[in-house]
Amino acid sequence: MSETSRLLIPAVRADADGRFDGARPAMADALALGVGGFVLHGGEQEAVRLLTRELQQKSRVPLLVGAEMERGAGQQFGGATGLPPLAAIAWLDDLEALKRAARLTAREARTMGVNWTFGPVCDLDLEPRNPTLGTRALGDDPARVGRLAVAWIEACQAEGVVACAKHFPGLGRATEDPHRALPVIAADRDTLHATDLEPFRAVIAANVASMMTAHAAYPALDPGGLPATLSRELLTWLLRQQLRYDGLLVSDSLAAGGVAASAPDEGEAAVRAIAAGCDVILAPADLARTAKALEEALATRRLDPTRVQQAVRRRLKWAQWAAPPNDWRRPIAADAAWGAQLADRVVHVARGAVASLGGAVEVVVVDDDAADAAAPEAEGGDRVRLRWDAAAQPMVVVRDPASGAVLSFARGGDASIAASGAEVELVYSDGVKSVGRRERGRGR
Repeated sequence: MSETSRLLIPAVRADADGRFDGARPAMADALALGVGGFVLHGGEQEAVRLLTRELQQKSRVPLLVGAEMERGAGQQFGGATGLPPLAAIAWLDDLEALKRAARLTAREARTMGVNWTFGPVCDLDLEPRNPTLGTRALGDDPARVGRLAVAWIEACQAEGVVACAKHFPGLGRATEDPHRALPVIAADRDTLHATDLEPFRAVIAANVASMMTAHAAYPALDPGGLPATLSRELLTWLLRQQLRYDGLLVSDSLAAGGVAASAPDEGEAAVRAIAAGCDVILAPADLARTAKALEEALATRRLDPTRVQQAVRRRLKWAQWAAPPNDWRRPIAADAAWGAQLADRVVHVARGAVASLGGAVEVVVVDDDAADAAAPEAEGGDRVRLRWDAAAQPMVVVRDPASGAVLSFARGGDASIAASGAEVELVYSDGVKSVGRRERGRGR
């Protein structure tokens, strides 16, 4: 087992039944290599709990087990609580609600053995054409986003779960998807320092445990045009030395197009990322080849042994810091009910004047996590029924084509919608009713 293998965090995807039988051979190979953790995609709560316990027991080092849970643990795991996106919670201007959302996410994750959440997003919502940010962002005001991100991080880490601020030094101005191509952020140096970097300064001061790099180029900060993930100028000089961040630095997914175009192959990209300042590499597609590339780079001194030891120590520090599963802090039914109430509270007019909805509404389900949302079904009159996977937690947008009024809400399950005057009523299959009153001049 090479020390460099500990710097790799491969992805594990659940089977359609929520279990992980199909991924077991790959996980066994990863453990044999001595990886430093896993990133989980999907799975039922109990299956995840059993899997993480097994992985920790079989690993020769404490593992970081992460997942993207920006919208609560239910975004990834069946049976867990899904929450509205960060933009919706931030719209409430209720700091306690934001903290409670972070606590609930962390507690549910911890009971499953997931000790690392890839959030919150600290990118500013500055570019309407941004294809990936949207409702994931906390807003466009640097100081306010910094305050909200700090509150989320402190609440999450108080539960023993590692938080991850992303995507340094900010993806808010991107007009391309970094998973497909390399965005080039054209803002000047002063603008980036005064705005985009401000939330990251705030979370660094609040001791955020980890930070994720952006697969984007910033010519004003690094004239070489490298993506931040591969830029020593951005990661070592700016982040480590100027901003004095000493936490765990993780690359975004190594298979993403934004970094793939800047290196001849995945192994070389990993070597360059570690050399630039990343401590761990997320989701390499070819784990064995990437591990070999890192090992060879260390043996030939292309990778500085001191830099590798620094990364190894940081990963170990936070894997040991993360709290083990604890049923004593398991969320209770009231927590899940509060999550549903929070989803109800964020219903609001996104744009358009306040007006009565007509006899027909357009319903759009926006969900990049699952493709199993069923089309709306007419029930008769002004009522429409929606069904979707409870674990998917999509954002649902309701629009009145006559008035242009747009409302949005998010909650997994099975619901029907009825329009009545200035309100939209959601009737869920479990009998719960919620009414979202449309308000003028608030929201996006």
